[in-house]
Amino acid sequence: MMNAPMRVCVLQHVPFEGPGAIGDWVRARGHALQVVRLDLGEPLPTLAEIDWLVVMGGPMGVDQEQRHPWLATERAFISRAIGADKTLIGICLGAQQIAAALGARVCRNPEREIGWFPLELRAEGRASGLFAALPEGFEVFHWHGDTFALPEGAQPLAASAACTNQGFLFEGRVLGLQCHLEATTEGVERLLVHCADELTETGPFVQSPEHIRAQPPEHYARLHQALFALLDRMVELGREL
Repeated sequence: MMNAPMRVCVLQHVPFEGPGAIGDWVRARGHALQVVRLDLGEPLPTLAEIDWLVVMGGPMGVDQEQRHPWLATERAFISRAIGADKTLIGICLGAQQIAAALGARVCRNPEREIGWFPLELRAEGRASGLFAALPEGFEVFHWHGDTFALPEGAQPLAASAACTNQGFLFEGRVLGLQCHLEATTEGVERLLVHCADELTETGPFVQSPEHIRAQPPEHYARLHQALFALLDRMVELGREL
């Protein structure tokens, strides 16, 4: 698929949760990638300098502004980007930040969800075409303890057995995903190392490190195929607006 080159800005919150396969898509499609490390105090770009804004995950919560003052600054920037008709994609914490910027509640999920669990598409998710490359019931990667309520006016896209809201689409150009379609073997390993304390909590949706590591390369390949198709679809949706 040939598209006009875009300027994609990724907001990163911790050193071990980068863009992953999203970066691979940006490079494969000939777009420009800018990564801003908010945890290092790097400055945000101006809205005129970007076309897409991608907000990554992190172990912090949206309410931990005293420990991480940049959370409030980021939410304000997200609000301005939505108002400026930019395309936004939020992953995990990023989706929660977007939901909060849209006025939705973010809170603890009834269950901590860590590992590989099936994504259950809602009717709106199937109709959107965003998950056309994702087989029904395919296991995707999760690592979260919080969740978001559905923002007013947003379409629900997916759920899982542990989490009611796994994704939403707002105005056809703002996408929030609780799960990690961008996960790579290296990225998962970094989470296992840096967030190992979260695996000490027991529960029906917390898998062992051994089980998490056991996924074969072809599983990641299918995950990334679905991610690439989803991002291509977001480009198409942007053209339709």
